[in-house]
Amino acid sequence: MNQQNYVRFQKEKIVSWLFQGKVIIVYGARQVGKTTLVKEIIEETPGSVYFNCERHNIKTILESGNLESIRDHFGQAKLVVLDEAQKIKGIGSLLKLLTDTWPEIQLIATGSSSFNLISELSEPLTGRNVKFLLLPLALTELKQKNTLAELDEKLESYLRFGMYPGIVDRDNEKKMILLDELASDYLYRDVLMFENLKNPELLTQILKALALQLGNEVSYRELSTLLKVSVAMIQKYIQVLERSFIIYRLTSFSRNLRNELTRSHKYYFYDLGVRNSLLQNFNLLQNRNDTGFLWENFCMIERLKINQRQDLRKNLYFWRTYQQQEIDLIEEYGGRLSAYEFKWTPGTKTKPPDTFMRSYPGSDFHVIHPENYHSFLLE
Repeated sequence: MNQQNYVRFQKEKIVSWLFQGKVIIVYGARQVGKTTLVKEIIEETPGSVYFNCERHNIKTILESGNLESIRDHFGQAKLVVLDEAQKIKGIGSLLKLLTDTWPEIQLIATGSSSFNLISELSEPLTGRNVKFLLLPLALTELKQKNTLAELDEKLESYLRFGMYPGIVDRDNEKKMILLDELASDYLYRDVLMFENLKNPELLTQILKALALQLGNEVSYRELSTLLKVSVAMIQKYIQVLERSFIIYRLTSFSRNLRNELTRSHKYYFYDLGVRNSLLQNFNLLQNRNDTGFLWENFCMIERLKINQRQDLRKNLYFWRTYQQQEIDLIEEYGGRLSAYEFKWTPGTKTKPPDTFMRSYPGSDFHVIHPENYHSFLLE
């Protein structure tokens, strides 16, 4: 199957910030399409130049700080893209120097390791940059080349193989090969290198444990006991996985009702293909016992992408009581609570927990399943 080129919703936003006096930062995990996106912008912007900062000669020139040499390479360009900018030592100070020296040049820096890139930029470019997070493809982006009926048909594939741009349109055999390579890139190329983690095996063990606990609360203490390392070490590795956009943390909702869980966490994978690769389980949904959790993860992350696209700063939580009453997702926005349950099997009768509705009157409650997800995930 031919690979499709999808227009990313962040593109229009990035273009609107060109030549507005800000350094533009595009960050996210490897292979989510950052390079493709910036090259599209370059093609549509006369007087642009592209530099791959993973190339040794480019890295040497930029790290030298020699403005004359750098300017020779920039030429008369008005737009300069520094791809994989986290490879440059002192990238924040360099970008500030370049902006101060040539304010007429628009700089775009991309980075696969957000935790490294953003921390480098935080002080030198305070108030002088605008950041854009790129995630795997969203359903709203896939809709450009697919009808609603085609999206419905491919839903099972998205739950099994995820939605990475270079993977989503390939045949299943190639998807599995590419996902295995991608998972390896995630773990050992970026995360270990930039955070100087000493134990790649522990990182893999933690990820597999989180993959198996999809949709369930995660106890750092239980992971500590299981993997025979300290709670502090578990927390450190999980924080790194969050900052590298492998996993997303959802916290519990509470207004201090005595029977609500507090300070609990659930973790979801930004891409289910990566999660299933870690477990080496790409089985058909009919042959799995985790389909409901896959659906919950899928809905959770796609809703996150919608809120990102619409610039809605909603607070997202799950809700659970000590009596095991639960709601998969709570959205808090504009002083209002909306509650969502995710059910793979349509027709499953689900009533909102009485405790929640009594405690938070005026909240609305919805059950999202494969027959009604369009209005929830394709807004």
